Amino acid sequence: MNNRPSQTLPMLIWQSIMQTMILAVLAGLLLSFVYGFVQHYKETRQHIQQLATLLSISASTANSNDVVNEQVRFLLEGELGVKSILFYTTSQPIVDDSQLRNDWKNALFANTVSFNYPVVGDHTNKVASSIDIDNTNTNQTSTSERPAISLPHNTLVSNASNASDESTTDNALIGHINITVDVATLRANWVKNNLLLWLIITAMAIIWALFILRKLNWPSKDIAALTEVCDIVIKNPELEQLPMIHQRFSFQELVQIKQAFITLFNRLQVAKQDYQALAVFEQQLHHKDLSLDVQLHNFQSMITHELKTSLNAIVGGLQLLDDEHLSHEQKDAVDIIRSGSDKLVLTLDQIIQLNQIQKGQVSLQSREFNPLQLIADLLADFEPAAKQKGLELISHIHHIDYTLEGDVEKIQQILAILVNNAIKFTPIGQVTITSQLTHFDNSNRWQINVKDSGIGIDSNFIEDIFNPFFQVDSSQTRQYEGSGIGLPVVKQMAQLMSASIEVDSALGVGTDFTLTIPLSNQRQPRQQLLLSGLTVVYYYYHEKGSLADELERLGASVICYHHEQLVIDEMMTKKVDMLMFAEDVFPRTAESLARRVRASETDYRALLVFWYPQQQARYLDSFEFGLKAAGIDYCEIATYKDKALSDLLKSWLA
Repeated sequence: MNNRPSQTLPMLIWQSIMQTMILAVLAGLLLSFVYGFVQHYKETRQHIQQLATLLSISASTANSNDVVNEQVRFLLEGELGVKSILFYTTSQPIVDDSQLRNDWKNALFANTVSFNYPVVGDHTNKVASSIDIDNTNTNQTSTSERPAISLPHNTLVSNASNASDESTTDNALIGHINITVDVATLRANWVKNNLLLWLIITAMAIIWALFILRKLNWPSKDIAALTEVCDIVIKNPELEQLPMIHQRFSFQELVQIKQAFITLFNRLQVAKQDYQALAVFEQQLHHKDLSLDVQLHNFQSMITHELKTSLNAIVGGLQLLDDEHLSHEQKDAVDIIRSGSDKLVLTLDQIIQLNQIQKGQVSLQSREFNPLQLIADLLADFEPAAKQKGLELISHIHHIDYTLEGDVEKIQQILAILVNNAIKFTPIGQVTITSQLTHFDNSNRWQINVKDSGIGIDSNFIEDIFNPFFQVDSSQTRQYEGSGIGLPVVKQMAQLMSASIEVDSALGVGTDFTLTIPLSNQRQPRQQLLLSGLTVVYYYYHEKGSLADELERLGASVICYHHEQLVIDEMMTKKVDMLMFAEDVFPRTAESLARRVRASETDYRALLVFWYPQQQARYLDSFEFGLKAAGIDYCEIATYKDKALSDLLKSWLA
């Protein structure tokens, strides 16, 4: 794992430029020293070669003793790089060009370098004698000027004697001039003479590097300004106005980054405003829905009170009529009125029941029942209507006598609607009721199938038959009567019991409705009534789900509501121990309702629980603080497992 601290871009630029500058200065000094001194060494060597040529010419001339001595003395005094000058008399040539090939090595690493130059000419004996005569003076002169310089007198004399015997021809090799150069002294003098120039060049390089660094520091300052603004935005999530971004220099890339940053911030602000506007609009819709709900509630109350009262008066009046004192025509008229009133009462009851289910005002009342007896009663009720139309009513039971537990009244109502529709839409043929029971460890699944050989339903209308007031044939001359309320009631009641209903139909062949209901096994031991005596208000947005059923199985008295005002009214009129928000309720809606509940509480404090689905667990931090600040006690993932739910409720109630 890399634990190195983060580095800023300006600091990186400063470090990189300083390192590059130091490296460039050192490399420049080194290269300039090497190259400059090697060139100086080559020039010195060429100059010494010219001096050696001059000495060779002088030494090869007869009676040149004074001239040579004067030249040697002048060279030793005037040439600082010359350490010694020696004359050797030999008839053998000396070939040594290694000193010429290794100029750079000699210039950098050698302390002294010697060069041998041949001396050719005639009058050998005279030259040797003349050199030998003044050799002592020359040696003394060179020694007095440079102690390290010497002229080997004995060598010159002996070599001169041999040379006099062998010298018989003109232009013969007389000897060699050996010049030794003090390279160390030459280097020191060269450095001393060029030090000022080096310092000037170095200073100019440093000044130029600082100028470049200053230019590179311009974008660094602009980057630092952008970084400062970014830091302000990060530390202030609720910032609505972007701070001023100071840009001293108009670099194209930085200008584009600045414009992109400003654009993104503005888009974020626009999105935030849109979100706030959407929240306000949602709140307005919520209030509008609440207003419509109040109006619908008032309308339902009016229907229940006015229409139901009027219908009851009509039904009661018909019952008071004495059929014995009526004529046949009057009896027919009374029967028509009685049939119409019965249909109107049934339709009105279904509308009221549908509205109550949609508003969450209907709860399940479970009790034990026998499915065989329920089907037998159903057949007995509809047998006369089937015989009247010439239909055959058949039942197929695929299970033995068994006792189940559920809301038997709602199951009877669902099956009655399905069988009634099957008889109504079947002109000829039969209606078959099939019952199957599947046993599981903790529950049972009861599947009831109602199949007819009637007119069938077009496949395009299968999804629409469960919508309220929908009619496949909506014309005024339609053959079959009905308000379109029965199947929507069946759908809503099935969802209330966590049941499912499926439709399979073919036009002109018939329709097959399959109702599947999960029910408790009566032989299964009852769960511990952990919430016995507690009143729980369960608020949901779209679907109640099965959590309310689990609470009822634990012994709680569960009251389900679909609108906020009904929750507030319920909690103000009676003592409520718990208010639970279903998992489909938005956090913002739950927060608003929780604030209203806490504001309306006086004598007691209810326990508020917000359930959220598993997929929202990673967003818990975004809404948990607001919910708890509004007064919600617990935010938990919705669970339907008996053991997990029981343990969780025990911890809260403790």
